[in-house]
This record gives sequence, structure tokens and C-alpha cells, in this order.
Amino acid sequence: MSSPLRSAFLRHVAQTSPEPDGLEISHGEGIYLMDTSGKRYIDCISGIAVSSMGHGHPEIQAAIQVQLNLHLHTMVYGEHIQAPQVALASRLADYLPPPLDCTFFTNSGTEAVEGALKLARKYTSRYEIVACRNAYHGSSAGAESLRSDLEYTAASRPLVPGIRHILFNTLDDLQHITSKTAAVILEPVQGEAGVMLPLPGYLRAVRARCDETGTMLIFDSIQCGMGRTGSLFGFEPEDVIPDILLLAKAFGGGMPLGAFIAAKEIMTVLSQKPILGHLTTFGGHPLSCAAGLAALAVLMRDDLLHRVSDREQQIRSALKDHPAILEIRGRGLMLAIELRHPAQRVSAIQYCRKEGLLVDWFLFNNQSIRLYPPLIITETETTLLCEALTRGLQHII
Repeated sequence: MSSPLRSAFLRHVAQTSPEPDGLEISHGEGIYLMDTSGKRYIDCISGIAVSSMGHGHPEIQAAIQVQLNLHLHTMVYGEHIQAPQVALASRLADYLPPPLDCTFFTNSGTEAVEGALKLARKYTSRYEIVACRNAYHGSSAGAESLRSDLEYTAASRPLVPGIRHILFNTLDDLQHITSKTAAVILEPVQGEAGVMLPLPGYLRAVRARCDETGTMLIFDSIQCGMGRTGSLFGFEPEDVIPDILLLAKAFGGGMPLGAFIAAKEIMTVLSQKPILGHLTTFGGHPLSCAAGLAALAVLMRDDLLHRVSDREQQIRSALKDHPAILEIRGRGLMLAIELRHPAQRVSAIQYCRKEGLLVDWFLFNNQSIRLYPPLIITETETTLLCEALTRGLQHII
């Protein structure tokens, strides 16, 4: 029997799929989500890598409350000096390698992508953009145009012109980056492709080709950043520095927040010829920046980056011999569990849910399930996760 809440949801909230997940959430606590019937679930989706500090973290809530008592929105971004924005941008500059020292705050990852594309085109006076196949950068007109798959883009055509596609991890495709290319945009770890890591030397080769052709390199660390892979921004293990870095998802500590970050010298072009060349009303909202600053403080203070790697090894060790699993792929707590057959994916997700474990699927990989638990997960909780996943997968053997 449908509840009044479910009926109103289906009637008045626009749907993104014919059969939405439909889990009625009551509240969250730590790594757990509770539904309206009182059942508790280990959240291994984390809102698609958003809730990295779990649900209801007291320090994030306290930071939001403090800012709530001061002020909310005051003026379009970049005009008034607001302490949470300044503090977060300064802290990012402390943690990022030179010359990434200037942040433009947005509301979301999609908006960060759009801003980065505009910045690259204006700075280089070129219009061509090179993106990777099987990548997802957002659903706005520009970000959608970066997708390579006809299934998702057909209804939105004509797309924004000037986009070329290359295969991730394919060195031969780098020849398509030329002196006409304004920017290459790629994920240091491909998310929706099923958590694909770069091959050794690949990102360095991309960086070298961009330097050779005068092309800007944009790293989309929206999904793999903020500690998700065991490093702060997702690209550090490769020792390659982009010209523009994109952040969002976990960046806001559960609040909507994104950013594109570049050298001050590069970012300056957005304020000239014309002035106000790129605007946002709510980007860098003070509540979001306060939450993001608190989340970053917890991440760095509590040594979560090191613990993320420990939890990864614990998961790999516990699941490595499971007969339903073909491969465990990824880095840190950004993991894809590849099953032996694509037909098993939907039933595996459903059985795991019955066992009190929320897992998800990927846009461009039909054989893997997503395992993105909150980064605060403990050793004991990780054991419970692995036990629930083992029970869920036993049904598909």
C-alpha cells in the first residue's frame, strides 16, 4: 500500500527514471540511513560520493548553526567579502600545489564544469574541447555535450559544438590534442565508467601533450576528490598538476557546493573584457562554505586519508574469494565490485538492500556495483559492511 508521502513524491516531484529507488528516508546517523519503517541501512552510496563525513556529523552541524545565526545570502558571488568563502578558499590554497591558488565557488559540479570550459576557452582564445569517452561531467547543455554516448545525448541535440572524444588510458588518442584544443577535461579516476584507474604514466603523457600544444588540462575531481581515493584531491598519486581543478560532491560536507580552481593569473580573465564575465547568485553560499570548511578540517585532522586506505585493504581482503565477484576495482573507498555476469547487477543491489546495505550502479558499466561508504567508517563497521555484502551476493551465485 502506497503511503501519502510516496504518492505525493510520485505525483509532484519530477522523476529522473521510470522506477525511482523510492526508499523513504526518515533520518541518518553516521554511516547509517533509516527508513520510515525503522529499518537501518549501511549507506555505501553516500549520495554518490557526497556524504563522506557520514550523516549528521556534529562538527559540520555546529558550523552550519554558527553561520545560520550570522547571515545567509548577501550578494551575488564575488562582490561582498564573506568570511566562510575566504576561509575555505585560503585553506584550499594551503593544501593545493602551486599555482592552484584561486577558487571560483559554484553550487554544483556541473556548474564547476561549465565555468572551467568558459575559463579555458577565454584564456586560450580557442574553442575545441577534448573529453574522454564513458565520462560523466554533468547534465547541463555544455556538460552534456562532453558525453560520448548517443543514448544519453540524442534527445539533447544539437550539442555544443567543438567537442572531440578520446579513449581514457589510450596513448595513441593523445594525437587528437592539437594547437586548436582549448582544454582536455578528464577524471583522474573515471567514476561512472566503473572506477577506472589511470594506467601508470598516462596522466603524465596527457600533461606533456597539453604542454606541447598549449592546451589547458582540467581535472574533474568532483567524484574522486576530498579524500575518496585516499588522497585529498584524487590526482596526487600520479604527481601531475592540472591547470584547472574541479571539486564538488563531498566538498560541501553534505551541502551543495562546487568549485573550479586555477592560478590567479588565469582566473583574472573572467573579470575582464567584459567585467562580470561569469556569474553565480548562490555559488559559495555561506552555509555551504561553512559546512565545507568543517568537513575539510575533520578530514585532515582525524587522519581519515590514511584510514581510507586501511579500510580499502580490509574490504579487498574480506571479499577477494567471493565466488560472485570477478574483480574489485578502484582506489581508497571509491570501489567497483565487478560481478561475473551483467544480468546479476540489479538482483545483487536488491538483495543487498534486503540485508541492510545500500549499493548502487554505474552509468557506463553494467557489470559492476558501486561501493562508496562514508570515509568515517570504522574497522568494525567495515566488517559489518562486508558481512552484509557477502550475504547479499550469496543469492546470485
